[in-house]
Amino acid sequence: MKKKDRIALIEDALAGLRPFLKKDEGDITFVELTDDMVVKVALHGACKSCSMSTMTLKAGVEERIKNVVPEVRKVETVDL
Repeated sequence: MKKKDRIALIEDALAGLRPFLKKDEGDITFVELTDDMVVKVALHGACKSCSMSTMTLKAGVEERIKNVVPEVRKVETVDL
């Protein structure tokens, strides 16, 4: 699968999560898919400072992304 196809699948996965994050006044932005299959995202709003953001990232975002692109090794947050 081409990188741009993987990115499209990741973007779709994030779009499916976005309504749940927005309910809690947060959001997420795809930043990068590295060559070593690490997805970098930025959390915004309430998600950025939430004490549960690590749990959201691992149990929600990472799991969802790995379901659509199994080659992904992990998901990390970055500041924009």
